[in-house]
Amino acid sequence: MKRIFLFAFYLILLPLNAWAEINQSTDTNLNKYPNISISANPAAVDSTLGTGIVQQYIEKFFHIRDNHGIRIGGAWVGDANQLFSGGVAGVDKLSTNSLLILDLSVDMQKFAGIENGLFDVQFLQFNGQDTNGDAGSIPGYNGLPGAPPLTRSELYQLWYRQKLFNDKFIFRIGKLVPTFDFGNVIRPVPLTEANLYIPAVTGLIYTPLFVNATMLGVMPGYYNSAYGVTLNFVPTEKWYLSLGAYDGSLAQGVQTGQHKWPVFDGAGFYIAESGFSWLLGKNKMPGTFSMGLWHQTGLIQGSATLSEHNSTGIYLFGSQRVWYQHPNVDNDGISIFYQLGQSNSYSLPMEKYVSGGFTGFGLIPHRENDTFGMGAALTALNQKSFDRRTELILQAYYQAFVTTGIYLEPALTYIPTPAISKNLNAAWAGTLRAIVLF
Repeated sequence: MKRIFLFAFYLILLPLNAWAEINQSTDTNLNKYPNISISANPAAVDSTLGTGIVQQYIEKFFHIRDNHGIRIGGAWVGDANQLFSGGVAGVDKLSTNSLLILDLSVDMQKFAGIENGLFDVQFLQFNGQDTNGDAGSIPGYNGLPGAPPLTRSELYQLWYRQKLFNDKFIFRIGKLVPTFDFGNVIRPVPLTEANLYIPAVTGLIYTPLFVNATMLGVMPGYYNSAYGVTLNFVPTEKWYLSLGAYDGSLAQGVQTGQHKWPVFDGAGFYIAESGFSWLLGKNKMPGTFSMGLWHQTGLIQGSATLSEHNSTGIYLFGSQRVWYQHPNVDNDGISIFYQLGQSNSYSLPMEKYVSGGFTGFGLIPHRENDTFGMGAALTALNQKSFDRRTELILQAYYQAFVTTGIYLEPALTYIPTPAISKNLNAAWAGTLRAIVLF
């Protein structure tokens, strides 16, 4: 336990000391950035990262008056995890993870006169441990560590985005993270009125929030991005259609995130999603619903002994504000979310998935920027690979706003049926996570 408190001490104090200096130098600009709930892993849901605070400091220090549309940002996410009970025998009960993303984006209209164009490149550095494996979890109760290797440096994103026809049609091409555009239940719900805005729908940390469990192993995402193209059609503010085609070699175990160039081996991942939003009742409570269909071509190597060619799946997700503490005044209140998924694959590790939860915004006195929530994720496992039928993850969290760009989030997880083996006892795990945007 001593190690946990020491880690937490450094996790909190080091970023605060650095940010105190920056805040003093850029206090006139900080009001641009709303202090709202964010995802527990911004690298999995946000295409451009950071607040730009460090860039503001640099520009002020060097008296730079025109940045020509160049924006520098990033994020650091670190956590410590303690298994209080259960888990795999003989493993270290304490594990830590660190994720660093550096982001450079260029507004092409300011830089080169190309209207509504945007270029972005990101570098990823991850250093972690097998936190989920230690607990015996297959879907993953912690969304930071993914497939090995657990120490990696990679070109995470490299793309060009163009908006056309009054922003009704948008395409993005290059090395992409498809989970930004598909199956993204965490995505904030922007509306025309400033007080009708749902920030990140939840701050829960389990992996299937960021990629539906039935697509794990085939869909590129954090931290295995892939080359491809994304098309977005947005004819109205309340309806959209998105299409995507990507390098599908992840299904064969290729770590696409670590490849600088696409792997042309005949495998492809194709996906389509459509959704709409609404305002419910006299208090105009916003909600969304989306549904998608995906198809993987080529060889799918689900495990060392299970493989197939081609697979298809469907999924849906949504969110709804269900209560305002102060209607038509602010965002304080409660929202819910839900996810479902199913595939026809007989080699992928997970066949069906359902999840749901709630989030409370601004309900703690004198802590209007804090959020808390609970969620449950139930995954039906492939019986050819596992001797348990399902894995259930129950999780609760509290996300505390520290200062602009810094959040501290403790989470408690209970896994009554760890999937790795039916002989494993239920696992209790605690996580302390820090999120720093810059």
